[in-house]
Amino acid sequence: MKHARACAMGFAFACLLPAAGTVRAQEAAPDPASPPQPVATVRDPDFGVSARHFGLERDVEMFQWQRNGDAYGRAWSAEALDSSGFAPGHDNPPFPLHGHRWIADEVRVDGVPLDPAVLPALGEWVPFRPSFSALPGNLAATFQPQGDGLGTAEDPMDPQVGDLRIHWRELRLPPLSERIVLDAGRWQLKAVPAPASVPGGDDDAAAQHTPASVRTIVGYAVVALLVFLLVFFAGFGVARLLRRRAR
Repeated sequence: MKHARACAMGFAFACLLPAAGTVRAQEAAPDPASPPQPVATVRDPDFGVSARHFGLERDVEMFQWQRNGDAYGRAWSAEALDSSGFAPGHDNPPFPLHGHRWIADEVRVDGVPLDPAVLPALGEWVPFRPSFSALPGNLAATFQPQGDGLGTAEDPMDPQVGDLRIHWRELRLPPLSERIVLDAGRWQLKAVPAPASVPGGDDDAAAQHTPASVRTIVGYAVVALLVFLLVFFAGFGVARLLRRRAR
């Protein structure tokens, strides 16, 4: 009796092992719906600005002279405008600072690396106002907060030639659960199936649908025939039974 009980318990334990292994495998499977996380914070080292997401872009503009024919005007530009041929009194100073872009070296989703190609493919650059608490002292003496960024103009409503203004944007990602797939130990972009082409247009489409219609009609006919035969033989059997009883 004890031997039979031990065998039964051993059998039950053996049956539970695959289920337990399946549960552990499901628990260990990486989840693509987990929020992506950069391994290291992305920073602008010059201004001490940090991104909250996966990339950081610094946009720099300088107030400069511009020429339109014989007329001169002043406007913001992200490019250095050559004023060597301008009339006296319309010189642009050298562009002292330029824009730059930083991208996270590594992003992980549930602990698994994300293919770097996902960032430029799905990411969106969004303006944001960073914290300027880490602004170096030498820059804090030159720049002051203006709107969502920094500027050098004493009066932001009346900038002078040579004044700078800086804004930042950060790279954000949409939900990735339906856009990535685990392949070769990292998350890759999920392939988007190409739409099926229909050469020849409506004629080919009609030709493709005709066999399905024919098969449907044949199927109905077969079912009707089977019902007829069933009713016929059932009626035939009932008639024979009645004749036997009549005798």
